[in-house]
Amino acid sequence: MSRLTLSAALSGSLPTRPLLDGEVEVEGVELIPSRLHGSEMFWRQLRFGDFDVSELSLSSLLKAHAQGDRTWTAIPVFTTRRFFHTEILVRSDRRICVPADLVGKRVGVPEYQQTAALWTRGALLHEFGVRPQDLVWFMERNPERSHGGATGFAPPPGVQLSYIPPASSIGEMLESGELDAALHYLSDHNLVDRSRQNFSASSAVRYLFADRRAEALRYYTATGIFPINHTVVVRTELLAAHPWLALNLFGAFSRAKALIHARLLEALQPWTTTGGVAASVAAALEADPLAYGLAATGKVLDTLADHSFEQGLTPSLTDPRELFHVSTRDL
Repeated sequence: MSRLTLSAALSGSLPTRPLLDGEVEVEGVELIPSRLHGSEMFWRQLRFGDFDVSELSLSSLLKAHAQGDRTWTAIPVFTTRRFFHTEILVRSDRRICVPADLVGKRVGVPEYQQTAALWTRGALLHEFGVRPQDLVWFMERNPERSHGGATGFAPPPGVQLSYIPPASSIGEMLESGELDAALHYLSDHNLVDRSRQNFSASSAVRYLFADRRAEALRYYTATGIFPINHTVVVRTELLAAHPWLALNLFGAFSRAKALIHARLLEALQPWTTTGGVAASVAAALEADPLAYGLAATGKVLDTLADHSFEQGLTPSLTDPRELFHVSTRDL
């Protein structure tokens, strides 16, 4: 049988590096990989369909699927997870000490529908009682260069949102004081995000949660959720022609993750070795910090779908299992 040649775009996160480096191969496939920043990758896939296989924003895939777009079919591989709400940045001079202090504030977001923002708004609402409608939103990406430009995004009812002018950015507006906070901040060079300011040593901008590790563990203990950001998608017409491809890809991504399991645990060590953490929490994270398959991630995916509907991004409550190829739904 001849090998299938596929183009692939991956972010270079730890679990994907063995595939990018050629250390792991996909059986029956010659994979031609490109390493791209997720922001650019998702825009190119949703707007132009540049690659046969890629990582993709779960929130944007859910939104596209709810609108009847079946260009992409997912396999239950989840390459990045973070406690996104712990990354909220605030101006130090605005007396924003707790999430409730964000009410009425001007908040920047790269893209309103992106998965990191969806998870953060969900945490603000369900953990702290702060609604999306309570904030004044400023979005950096314009419709021509955003996920939402390809999925028909419009601000949900009751949400006050303005686009940041192309000559400016979230970083510049935070620095000048035109914004009070940023829900998610991206300063990496790519074709989509414009912010370049580095606030790591700034006294003017700080994290909302002074002890991010403690808040992440509090959230995990309370909810049992380690938020998923990216999944892996395949062009649906390819899977129709080669249905074996879904499981072959899943197997390759699983082998790649197994190779770097020790490095994953090392990367997560700051979250799992802090004082007072319940042993069950540390054990759950360390057992498989990036579990693949729907059996292990059903609660997280259901919560993501609930947040999307609740926040007005999808018109109805969608079963997230429908995003995934039928051969992978029992994994």
